[in-house]
Amino acid sequence: MIIGSFKKVGEGYEGEIVTLTQKIRGIRFVPEASRASDNVPNFRIQIGKLEAGAAWIKHTTDWREYLSVKLDDPTLPGPIFASLFEEEGGAYNLIWSRQRPRNGD
Repeated sequence: MIIGSFKKVGEGYEGEIVTLTQKIRGIRFVPEASRASDNVPNFRIQIGKLEAGAAWIKHTTDWREYLSVKLDDPTLPGPIFASLFEEEGGAYNLIWSRQRPRNGD
């Protein structure tokens, strides 16, 4: 499910997230200036002055680059995990899918 649309701005990304209950504009993926290890995210996600998450550069099995995104906020029941993929024409879509239950739960 596409929950966001973004565009590349400089070395980062800007866009919005739209769901049935939320419309959040002005979301920015800001490059991390100093990554000391692979655990440090490539981008910090900011909404205004709020740091709302992080993103890491990953690759699909056919080496298509994407961002693995984690968004979190105290008002959410838990973090949101999604992926930011480039589409034709230079647009980027934030894709979310519900995690499947484990062991048939």
